[in-house]
Amino acid sequence: MAPSPRTRIARRLTTAFAALAVAGGVLAAAPAAGASPNPITHPDQDHAGSGLAARSTSGGTVSPLVAGLPGLDVSSHQGNVGWSTVKSNGARFAYVKATEGTSYQNPYFSQQYVGSYNVGLIRGAYHFATPNTSSGAAQADYFAAHGGGWSRDNQTLPGALDIEYNPYGATCYGLSQSSMKSWIHAFINEYHAKTGRWAVIYTTLDWWKSCTGNNDATFASNSPLWIAKYSTSAGTLPYGWSFYTFWQYADSGTFPGDQDTFNGDSTRLLALANNT
Repeated sequence: MAPSPRTRIARRLTTAFAALAVAGGVLAAAPAAGASPNPITHPDQDHAGSGLAARSTSGGTVSPLVAGLPGLDVSSHQGNVGWSTVKSNGARFAYVKATEGTSYQNPYFSQQYVGSYNVGLIRGAYHFATPNTSSGAAQADYFAAHGGGWSRDNQTLPGALDIEYNPYGATCYGLSQSSMKSWIHAFINEYHAKTGRWAVIYTTLDWWKSCTGNNDATFASNSPLWIAKYSTSAGTLPYGWSFYTFWQYADSGTFPGDQDTFNGDSTRLLALANNT
């Protein structure tokens, strides 16, 4: 039986749309019901500063004479870390990536988080935010339940929110500045409700300006700042913060992963860990 006119038209349209998609990459398959509009596909490549390193003209390998206490941050990219060597080389603290979105856990988290603790480092966990995949509160809950908790044990820093360049698309994850600020507030508030601590905020000045408008001082009222800038100084800080608590100043150096400094002495680092 010959196909009806309606069937012939439908087939032609299907063929035409398929050709467009192949030739120009114009069309993408619609996401399944309930699926993320921008799924997390390479979380092992996403870490504190991954976007900054890609944009850094210096390559992120500067070695300034930095005041304060030396430390590092690591993710699954570093695999198993030799923590005894890290400690002997002078590190005093470490941040370890725990989670991303609401579906990813760092497979090396235990070795990195417990291992740093076992050699006597003060360490904390961080969460790589993907604000377009789920709410701030949902991601804070996931983080707190999968490594981002806190206890007053002299060695655990408050969890950190890594909010930076989108590794999957639009820099600001498709959110307006107002929506981004609301998302961050939701994460910070939920994390505080779950742990009793205000999360550290890791970001860059450029991203913060572009994606939040750099005009809300309430974040600085509670959250310590972990500024990322690959240079010989931390430079201008986001609005509201008069000083940084941590500074990520290079993506390679003495320690595995990124190189960081704490803006204070050992008594202040311990006070931050114990919330005193």
